Amino acid sequence: MLTTIFSIQDVKAEGNNPHLDINAEAALLLEQSTGKIIYQKNIDSILGIASMTKMMSEYLILEAISEGKLSLEDQYNVNEYVWTISHDRSLSNVPLRRDGTYNAQELYEAMAIYSANGATIALAEMVAGTEAEFVKMMNEKAEELGLEDYKFVNSTGLNNADLYGMHPDGTSADEENVMSARATAKLAYHLLNDFPEILETASIPKKKFREGTDDEIDMSNWNWMLPGLISEYEGVDGLKTGFTDFAGYNFTGTIEKDGMRFISVVMDAKNANGQPQDTARFAETRKLFDYGFANYSVKEIYPANYQIDENSNLKVVKGKEKQVEVETSEALKVLMKRGEEESFEPLYVYDDNVVSEDAITAPFEEGTTVGHMTVEYTGEEEDLGYLFDQQGSKVDLVTKEGVDKANWFVLSMRAVGGFFADLWSTVVGAVKGLF
Repeated sequence: MLTTIFSIQDVKAEGNNPHLDINAEAALLLEQSTGKIIYQKNIDSILGIASMTKMMSEYLILEAISEGKLSLEDQYNVNEYVWTISHDRSLSNVPLRRDGTYNAQELYEAMAIYSANGATIALAEMVAGTEAEFVKMMNEKAEELGLEDYKFVNSTGLNNADLYGMHPDGTSADEENVMSARATAKLAYHLLNDFPEILETASIPKKKFREGTDDEIDMSNWNWMLPGLISEYEGVDGLKTGFTDFAGYNFTGTIEKDGMRFISVVMDAKNANGQPQDTARFAETRKLFDYGFANYSVKEIYPANYQIDENSNLKVVKGKEKQVEVETSEALKVLMKRGEEESFEPLYVYDDNVVSEDAITAPFEEGTTVGHMTVEYTGEEEDLGYLFDQQGSKVDLVTKEGVDKANWFVLSMRAVGGFFADLWSTVVGAVKGLF
């Protein structure tokens, strides 16, 4: 448990959400390293996510690989269900042979680059045995990751009605996966944070499936903001698009540039200027990225070994020394809007398990973590908060020196001294009371 001990000023959080006129049902933009939300629109509305679903499938597949439960060399034999879905060219697919054998690597690339639905179901079966079991894992993982406002009914993001009556057991024939923009951003955040290797594949603009064979197929990434594609935007390297009639045009994007990584979510985007609707999600994402890079930066505002002058000491209980200085373990960086360098005040937050009543008990070593230092925003802009409640710019607060425990004699003398000091105070008080 953490307790706030000291701050210089109270937070001021007034102002308005930036008027970007994002033409989408819901949208969100955040900076990854801090989790700071800098734009939001209807982010708790529950909407269709279509193939953005595959971010959860990717998470579970990469987790299985990292835990040694799945190898990229593992082979898959195509069953009737996967064969049927993979040959529906009205859906995004690489056709798989009914008698074919495919390794997890090529199926994974087909899913992450080309959003291939048959390949996704094949991978789900490789991980969980059946798609129905995989769907259970998806919903369990969503709860574990702290997502809210979600429901997964299949591994692909298709409407169950498109699955030829073979939709996962326990789901309805007309259901589709849904999430809020906030939940979608949380999923993307965890995917990038826990398995950054996802970008090695998600950033590939074009690749051939089974190159050099009779089954060779050109796979062009549906993320048209990648280099060389029609909505190219410098720095974009992921993450996942989605479209169904129910969900509309969706895109979870990510970009790294100017020392920052943004994560964006656009749901049910529409073009109002007569442009093709399939480009709307990228046009609206461009607005978000333009706004973020034009107005924000991550800057160091307090150096390593920083101390708040009036509160840089802790009392030491049972130590050879009676107090110890505390300082930050590293520099503190903050996402800030241009011109707001002076809009932050430092704040110490001590850990109740280490510090009690402004004191730490000896012995302890130099560099012992006693809490953290964060900042309070004092500017005029609306503070939209963080993707996760516990997030924010913060660094460890540590002891500058170590302190050994005092020996029994010193502790005894302190106790005796304390006794006589208390006795003297009592006597003086009584004497004063006579006059």
